[in-house]
Amino acid sequence: MTIKRWLVVTSLALCATAAHAAWPEGPVTWVVPYPAGGGTDVIARTVASSLEKKLGQTIVIENKPGGGTAIGASAISRAKPDGYMVGTADSGTLAFNPSLYKQLTYDPSKFTYIGGLARFPLVLAVPANSPYKTVNELIEAAKKTPGKLSASSAGAGSPHHLALERFKQLTKTDIVHVPYKGAAPALQDLIGGQVDLMFGDLGSSLPNIKAGKVRVLAVTVPERLPLLPDVPTMAQEGVGDFVAYAWQGLVGPAGMPEDVVKKLDKDLKDTLESDEVRKKVEGLGVEIMPMSGPDFKAYSDKEREDWAKVIKAGNITLQ
Repeated sequence: MTIKRWLVVTSLALCATAAHAAWPEGPVTWVVPYPAGGGTDVIARTVASSLEKKLGQTIVIENKPGGGTAIGASAISRAKPDGYMVGTADSGTLAFNPSLYKQLTYDPSKFTYIGGLARFPLVLAVPANSPYKTVNELIEAAKKTPGKLSASSAGAGSPHHLALERFKQLTKTDIVHVPYKGAAPALQDLIGGQVDLMFGDLGSSLPNIKAGKVRVLAVTVPERLPLLPDVPTMAQEGVGDFVAYAWQGLVGPAGMPEDVVKKLDKDLKDTLESDEVRKKVEGLGVEIMPMSGPDFKAYSDKEREDWAKVIKAGNITLQ
């Protein structure tokens, strides 16, 4: 081989090596479509702090709240598909918004689905001094006096609101929805007795449950919760088809390299299933939800289909 040819071959080999350098070579940005300090942000930071050890690079959390998660989702969808920007997409982003809004600035089908993250169990709670001790007593009261009972939520289109709508449709009851600007004020008015019930997330409700300020009638996931072992599920209370909880996973822009997705998928699953992360997440009243990318997409598609029926039946629309 001549020196000239050797130089050409060597140059091409070096270029090929550079083009296929192992990912990641620098920091990875993780977009969170909510403000810092909230449940979604805490989960992202908890997982990222362990995940970055596997990646060997820093993960930078970038909060992009607003628009019912659309601002963050749009930023992810428009990112360069090189694996250096990914982000949290939740039940609102992927399942609710397509039916709630007439137009979206992103397309749920165009994301690269990387894997599941966590689910946020909901609880059906009433004030501590409520006369209702069981779900059946609550349903009977709602049917006896339609429109008299009221339920607070974190806002129109929130998981709390849509859980209420699914409950009303399954039980054929008329309960007035009272939306608030966030879960905290909705919970405070429940404690104060301004409303009769609330489907609240376990994480934010737990301190008040432990303090005896609210009474939990049922949990909205298929199995009893370790943190509330004495509280029945909706199925055990006779509302058999009722399941409702918030959930989230990790997505990226369409067209991410297959090897990058596979690595992220595996490292994310391993991170979630580690004892350290599992204990931290479950301590927040949240459950880990490890899924492969394809499984998470299939799950999201099915949830979008199911909740579209609830939203349509409830005639719920947001601008």
